[in-house]
Amino acid sequence: MDKRSLLSLFNDDARKHIYLRIFRCLTPLLTVFGTVALDTTRTPFRTETRILGGAATFAAVSAGFFSKTAIVGVVGSDMPPEHLSALDSKGLDTRGIVTVQGGMTFHYDSSFDYDLSNRTTNKTELGVVAGFDPLIPEEYAKSDYVYLANNDPKQNIKILQHFDSPKLVVCDTIEFWINGARDDVVKMIGRTDGVVINDNEARLLCKEANLAKCAKKIISWGAKFVIIKKGEHGAILFTGDGLIFPAAAFFLDEIVDPTGAGDSFAGGFLGHIARRSRADFSTMKEAVIYGNVMGSFAVEDFGVRRLLGISKKDVEERYIKYRNLVQF
Repeated sequence: MDKRSLLSLFNDDARKHIYLRIFRCLTPLLTVFGTVALDTTRTPFRTETRILGGAATFAAVSAGFFSKTAIVGVVGSDMPPEHLSALDSKGLDTRGIVTVQGGMTFHYDSSFDYDLSNRTTNKTELGVVAGFDPLIPEEYAKSDYVYLANNDPKQNIKILQHFDSPKLVVCDTIEFWINGARDDVVKMIGRTDGVVINDNEARLLCKEANLAKCAKKIISWGAKFVIIKKGEHGAILFTGDGLIFPAAAFFLDEIVDPTGAGDSFAGGFLGHIARRSRADFSTMKEAVIYGNVMGSFAVEDFGVRRLLGISKKDVEERYIKYRNLVQF
């Protein structure tokens, strides 16, 4: 009996499960480490309190559309079980999420201005993230790809010791760590292959106004490439070989919540590279576009709701639409 005949014996759900298992077995493992959080997001139009968020959450959900993805982080007992179940429902390996009984989950409270382009941090409560000693399940050690999402740079450096020899390590950081632990951020960059960072944070970190100079400085610290995200204006890829690829953002009629767009970008970017199992410049350019596509989905609703509700077909259709928009 051939494969098609064998699969015809199962119903649609069973076939989907079989294909998912095959997909997971054949795809390189991508592990995401960072915050799994409860976010409070305030816009002039609406406020959402303590919804599922966090850098690792956005990045892992986004990457999961392309590659077998595992997530490592820590939460407190205040994390609603349904939030973690939502991650499981997207096929993520969540064995790396540790729950600290009696502890409080990382909480980020922020407000956006009227055009949703500028955000003010109201409160950052580290909770169980503070002092967390990161460990990974044994199976994660052989991960081919590692994304160090926004998190304490000391923890990011420490967790790298648990991986055998990943093909590619990419990191991100934010204003909180740049202001409070800049030397550790620079040290972390020196242990990675690539950096994904937004324009304001790149300027803050490098103490330069010009983004090209920022990229050169970051590369001088040890990174092989840098992607500087520019929000609604897209992203720019810089490589150590002097290659540059600017990409416009996908145009949207409405933006609801920009939180997590950058992390979703990073997940789409690294997920596509993991899917292709290579990181040449041509593949990286494709990955930047997929990153923009995933970021465009993330901003269409609060938190990770939109990412949880889309399909792989939705992703590929928007990628094609994006490609058609920029052809001339």
